[in-house]
Amino acid sequence: MIPRYSRPEMTAIWDPATKFRIWFEIEAHACDAQADLGVIPRENADAVWKARDVEFDVARIDAIEAETRHDVIAFLTHLAEIVGHDAARFVHQGMTSSDVLDTCFNIQLVRAADILLADMDALLSALRRRAFEHKDTVRIGRSHGIHAEPTTMGLTFARFHAEMERNRHRLEAAREEVATGAISGAVGTFANIDPAVEEHVCAQLGLKPEPISTQVIPRDRHAAFFAALGVVASSIENIAVEVRHMQRTEVLEGEEFFAKGQKGSSAMPHKRNPVLSENLTGLARLVRGAVIPAMENVALWHERDISHSSVERMIGPDATVTLDFALHRLTGVIDKMVIYPETMLENMHKFRGLVMSQRVLLALTQAGVSREDAYRLVQRNAMKVWEEGKDFKTELLADAEVRAALGEDEIEEKFDLGYHTKHVDTIFERVFGTSAL
Repeated sequence: MIPRYSRPEMTAIWDPATKFRIWFEIEAHACDAQADLGVIPRENADAVWKARDVEFDVARIDAIEAETRHDVIAFLTHLAEIVGHDAARFVHQGMTSSDVLDTCFNIQLVRAADILLADMDALLSALRRRAFEHKDTVRIGRSHGIHAEPTTMGLTFARFHAEMERNRHRLEAAREEVATGAISGAVGTFANIDPAVEEHVCAQLGLKPEPISTQVIPRDRHAAFFAALGVVASSIENIAVEVRHMQRTEVLEGEEFFAKGQKGSSAMPHKRNPVLSENLTGLARLVRGAVIPAMENVALWHERDISHSSVERMIGPDATVTLDFALHRLTGVIDKMVIYPETMLENMHKFRGLVMSQRVLLALTQAGVSREDAYRLVQRNAMKVWEEGKDFKTELLADAEVRAALGEDEIEEKFDLGYHTKHVDTIFERVFGTSAL
């Protein structure tokens, strides 16, 4: 997590001051619930809230932790310094450190998910706009990087929109799964704290009580959360790779916006490189790097250990901050991306009608030619285009075996581009609903 790839709203979630503020709210709400149950005096619970508007001294907490070697105890000691040791006498009553740490971590993940969902909404909006803008912009589709058949640029954007919409649902589900809290005490049995305290704290902080915790909240929830982030990152890379491919000199059907004064190379002044998309490919690798550690965190010794702790202190901030930055950057790439329809047509016709081979193949079979013979006839003429630079339609018209099955008008008709775009509206309706019509 470095400033170059960070945005302030997301980094603020992981700031130590934010963490200690959440810890305070957990402890203060727990005191309220304890007072309601008659476990602690009401005046003590009220006194804790004197720290509501206090800015916790992070350096002081760090100094205490240097001696105690325990972060939660360091915080509680500092809290007592603020509200008074007598007033703080009942803070953390019946609780264990994981009650604070795990509940806080889930609150941070929920807040991070909310930012990521907003990021995805912005990206979906950009993808939708570009999809409709280029709904009928014909380009060649490729398989294995080789010309296949015509498609449209709008369908490319629509495909990415559908993928990101699925990712939004995944992220919503991940947010829901991780939005739990636990105030269940040592080994999760509620022996020293009433379950009503957990219910109150969770209600106040927008969480659901964890049905059963073993002193820690089960880490399968977090594994699912980080797995969802990993899938989103992979989809970001999927889009970025397409942009990078389109910007290759030999393709140049689209490119990242190149600003006035921007430089592409320290050595070659002519360069306009897809640096943003390449950067996104790299950032996606980092986010995916959090998935395996999160899954390995699921298995803990007995009711708890802290092998997961160091992992989460790193992957929590790093994965969410990086993904937030990547989603925002990708939205900018899509929003400003320059599209070249003329180059798309030039590329499509580079092999002189070859991309219509399947239509001719199917027409021959419809005319009574066996599939094997039809394939042989079409491939025979197609190879002349590849190897000799011939024109595909001209070769078909001159092929006696082909002409024995298909007339000139029938062959001419097979080179109509509109044939390949006739179901674009249907696909758009599937992706965007009836508003696409």
